[in-house]
Amino acid sequence: MSVARLIVAFVFSCSCSWGAPAVDNTHGDGCIACHATTRQGEDVTTYGDLVSGSVHRGLSCTDCHVSVSGAELVDAGSLRHVGPAGPVDCGECHEDVADIYIQHGRGLVGSHSDVPNCRDCHGTHGISGATDAASATHRSNVSRKCIVCHADDEMAGRNLRLSSEHVSLFSSSIHAQLADRGNSEAATCVDCHGSVGEGGAPSAHLILDAANPESATNYFGIPGTCGACHVETLNEYWQGIHGQLVRSGDFHAPNCTQCHGEHHIAPPSDSKSTVSANNLAIHTCNRCHGSPILAERAGRSDPHLRSFVDPYHGLKRKSGRVHVANCIACHGVHSIRAIDDPQSSVHPSQVRETCSSCHPGISEVRAKMSMHHAMVDEPGSWSHLFAGIYLFVIVLAIGAMLVHDILHWVRHTTKMMSKRSIIRMTVGETIQHWILMISFIGLVVTGFALRFSEAFWVDWLFGWGSGAGFLYRGPLHRFFAVVFLGWSVWHGVYLLTERGRGFLRDMIWSGRDFGLVRENLRYLVGRRAGAPRFGRFTYMEKCEYWALMWGVVIMVGTGVPLWFDDFFIESWGFSLGLLDVLQVVHYYEAWLATLAILVWHVYGVIFSPSVYPMNPAWISGRMPADMYEREHGDRQADDKADAGD
Repeated sequence: MSVARLIVAFVFSCSCSWGAPAVDNTHGDGCIACHATTRQGEDVTTYGDLVSGSVHRGLSCTDCHVSVSGAELVDAGSLRHVGPAGPVDCGECHEDVADIYIQHGRGLVGSHSDVPNCRDCHGTHGISGATDAASATHRSNVSRKCIVCHADDEMAGRNLRLSSEHVSLFSSSIHAQLADRGNSEAATCVDCHGSVGEGGAPSAHLILDAANPESATNYFGIPGTCGACHVETLNEYWQGIHGQLVRSGDFHAPNCTQCHGEHHIAPPSDSKSTVSANNLAIHTCNRCHGSPILAERAGRSDPHLRSFVDPYHGLKRKSGRVHVANCIACHGVHSIRAIDDPQSSVHPSQVRETCSSCHPGISEVRAKMSMHHAMVDEPGSWSHLFAGIYLFVIVLAIGAMLVHDILHWVRHTTKMMSKRSIIRMTVGETIQHWILMISFIGLVVTGFALRFSEAFWVDWLFGWGSGAGFLYRGPLHRFFAVVFLGWSVWHGVYLLTERGRGFLRDMIWSGRDFGLVRENLRYLVGRRAGAPRFGRFTYMEKCEYWALMWGVVIMVGTGVPLWFDDFFIESWGFSLGLLDVLQVVHYYEAWLATLAILVWHVYGVIFSPSVYPMNPAWISGRMPADMYEREHGDRQADDKADAGD
């Protein structure tokens, strides 16, 4: 340290012991003659009050503002200096800190405006020591100081790998909750992100990029960082197989954050925690032990956790029973050892004792049976043989039953279609219905396949060719959309014909339909002896038709802009927000239409007791005369369906 700094330090120590503020220089009334007041938050105060209450209360102004010296004043009798004061270099006195504070995360100090400087964290004139509870750098306040910048969405947008979401995640973590309850030992941002300095403690001036081997958040340094507080847990972790692998430099072995998370660390008692009883086996452990890549690297042909859900414990866990044994109940928590380790809880010499904690009196033989094997074991085993026998019996028996039911249904349908019938739909109308039906089903299947791409039926339809079949989903969806549009145009032209106008006239609701709704409801609840008689179209069919027309407008109106999104953005000025709304409307209208068809239309055409096994009009356009009489026998309500009636 230079002689000048020694003198400053001596004056500072003497001034602190005397307790007298020295905010003025030797020039007249000093700097405060001009710089009298300043704003501290919402309060107006004086520089004298700020400095006198700070750790710098023994220093004069020019000890920090070294650019303003006697030689720079206009003249010896003036307090005005030539130009504005230059930036303060805290490193002139705090050389030890300046030597280590060279970067903050991925940013180098002085290279980017978003990298904090000394005053961003410590303040300016009213700087308090880190041991002062009112200081911004006191451990009870330091996380809030970090949040000021890290909660800034604009700053996050300017910096890669910086996200304001980390703040909200940390705020709901167990560490933040303990701090809010007044626990002074709760981990702060510096405790986790500050690398260990010369003093052996995490330093806010040594926040390094995680890629740096010296960083507290480096993959292999995280256990030591967490272990600074969780000492006993760290010792157990190093003894286990996970810790041993991490120590050996295995990047694929889990460290603390791989299981517990990073910012949103929650206790096991929290149902949303990654280490809670309902998430541990199915999600957290399975992420590694259910990975085919890691299984292959470990020399296993099949991951253990994939079969964990087959035996009793796994199935119970999957059903939501949180008290049944999970991974840590058998393998331990942090000191998880390999099965060939004599100290392992699942070593053959220890496994009976482990199982007996839940199953007192369990036999040695039963305890040594694998808890991970599937019910159907390897080919050649007895269980595999009996599984094959039963699969053969199931296919043979259920297949015969299915064939019997199909023949029974076909026979009754054939008999019904051989009855005297009337023309319900002409050939053109029947073709229209078929085109509508095929295009609708095609749109539903190819549309929902995008939303539910992991469903078994999607994999069955489009999963062939190692997923190459999925490339045809989009073109197929657009093909069916074109067919649907073609049907819409055809139907619009049809409504202009004489028969189409009659169809439309009979589809319009009349006052009598409201009375039929009331009478049919009375019949359905048993307040009327017989069902009311309907005309050419029932009120249910009218509802279906106008719902279809509504759906055509909505699906076409939203589907076309989503298909040609670039055109509508550039030519029509559509925003991304508007396209998001159109996508939501398109998706949920598809659900509404699909469910309406399944719940009402399919029931009315096939499963209604009055038409079962079905109304064959959708196949040939013809309907049995007795069925028509029963369903549409009120000749006074409407004209006949057509001249063939």
